[in-house]
Amino acid sequence: MLSSSEGQIETLPTTEVGSVEGPTRAATRPGTVRLYLALMKPKIISLLLVTTLGAMLVAAKGRPPWELVFWTMLGGTLSAGGANALNHFFDRDIDGSMHRTNRRPLPAGWIHPRAAVIFGVMLCVLAFVVFATQVNLLAAVLSLIGALYYILVYTIWLKRRTPHNITIGGVAGAIPPLVGWAAVTGDLAPTAWALFAIVFFWTPPHTWALTLMVTREYARVDVPMLPVVVGEEETRRQIVIYGWLFVIVCLALTPLGLFGWLYFVVAAALAAVFMRDVYRLRRLRTKAEARRVYKFSLLHLALLFAAMVIDSALGF
Repeated sequence: MLSSSEGQIETLPTTEVGSVEGPTRAATRPGTVRLYLALMKPKIISLLLVTTLGAMLVAAKGRPPWELVFWTMLGGTLSAGGANALNHFFDRDIDGSMHRTNRRPLPAGWIHPRAAVIFGVMLCVLAFVVFATQVNLLAAVLSLIGALYYILVYTIWLKRRTPHNITIGGVAGAIPPLVGWAAVTGDLAPTAWALFAIVFFWTPPHTWALTLMVTREYARVDVPMLPVVVGEEETRRQIVIYGWLFVIVCLALTPLGLFGWLYFVVAAALAAVFMRDVYRLRRLRTKAEARRVYKFSLLHLALLFAAMVIDSALGF
């Protein structure tokens, strides 16, 4: 249950960084709890939980039982946190060479790689147990698929081999809405797959906007993110293309009868702002505009799911 987005990262303050394997010489080592929380990447988890909860509320057409919400949110946190911890382990070499990630717990030498693996596996196993015993088996299996896809397909296979890592890897980040829907209904209706599609097509423009801000860092560690392979101009063009695909998918849900006109009006307004920023990025070609697209895309997704929830609850 993981986003393939490379955008939101957890770093910890330090004045001196150690090797990937060895201990750090920093004078102020963060507390153990804080270090393990950093392994889980809480900011990424928060976005995943927004889409999970949004799907639950839409599926319930109101408020599902609070116990179900609690166990689903807990399971999602454990699953995403475990997969993120394992991502830290597999990416510890390149994290140590990138300025924005070299203060993560493993490159800084504050946590041993073996401990990160044990922690990540334990969280994933515990997540499956929580889902299977407190929610339902379908949600448990979907959550496990999301975690495994993020670790095995995106992190280990795609990330260092192809510029399509984000488009194909985006499947992992789109699974949380399926988990939320399955938690409430025990099945996967067409609306659940529509929510999956929204997150899937949202991921490329969101992530590529970030990569435009740190292209040199990815190039330094030979990670074939899109701007490294095809150049920044082509990346901006691809952001426009995928931006339109994302917007079309969002707006199509009302004509398809999955959501009402309240949702459509909000989705159209958000789409207008988003595409304005995307075209500004294409025209002005600055890191500031890339940052604007990246940041608004986060708000865009959250407000979109909020509109779905309100539309479903009020019957618009």
